[in-house]
Amino acid sequence: MRVDPNYVINLTAALDQSASQEDTLTSELSSGLRVASLSDDPVAVAQSTLLGGSIAQDDTFVQTASGESSLLQVTDSTLGDVVTQVTSAISAAVAGNNGTALNASDLASVAQSLSGIRDQVLSLANTSYQGQYLFAGSQGSTPPFTLDTATNPATATYNGDNSIQYVQTPSGQNIQVNLPGSTVFGAAGSGVLGALNQLISDFSSGAASTTLTADTGALTTALGQLSSQRSVLDSSLSRLQATSTYVQTEESQLTVAQSTLVSADPATVASQLSMAETQHQALLSVINTLGSSDLFSLMK
Repeated sequence: MRVDPNYVINLTAALDQSASQEDTLTSELSSGLRVASLSDDPVAVAQSTLLGGSIAQDDTFVQTASGESSLLQVTDSTLGDVVTQVTSAISAAVAGNNGTALNASDLASVAQSLSGIRDQVLSLANTSYQGQYLFAGSQGSTPPFTLDTATNPATATYNGDNSIQYVQTPSGQNIQVNLPGSTVFGAAGSGVLGALNQLISDFSSGAASTTLTADTGALTTALGQLSSQRSVLDSSLSRLQATSTYVQTEESQLTVAQSTLVSADPATVASQLSMAETQHQALLSVINTLGSSDLFSLMK
């Protein structure tokens, strides 16, 4: 029997197409992916690439925010200890200057107590975290403060810089993540360390009550300045944590969107595969009906 060549060609093409569709659907079902290459869906691949970039940016921020949050928490805890120490110094200064005449031994005892507090504050000012000094600005490898007790009053020198560092959010906002030591503890005789050194010197020399009162007032003012800087830090920590939470949610949503673009729907693919198999079997049945598996032989 002679078969129309065009019919044979069409039947062969349909069989090849059916087999190819079966292979594609089988691959989608096993991999779970509708788009495995650019040729599968160029638009979806382009959109997925853009989403992937945003996801990577969000993930980088979340990782950075985690590390910076830990740093800010350590810094805040350190400043809390400083506040405790300075508050104790103010109490000691007020008690030592209560209007009752103190002898040299009493004054020396107060000065010694204040010196101990000053040394604790200096140690806290030189706190490091993961090998980096908290209050050195951008000079993280350098201890920010040194103390020269050869002068009277003693001199605390700031060795860091005034660099303020920021973390940028995916939306482009900057969040401050450090406090230069000079803005917190003072420099060149100012701030908490300067006020403490002055108090120690004046108690040691038996200065007048009015002088000690002025010194205590200066220390109280310096404590207020320190607390103000700590508030800046606390605000940064809150913003960083809130932004990180938001970005994590956004990242999850983008990941779902990306997955939807390239993923296959198992139920739909299974249904399509079943239909493709049925079509393929039907084509094979036609071939069997014609009585030959080699269609080209029927064209002769």
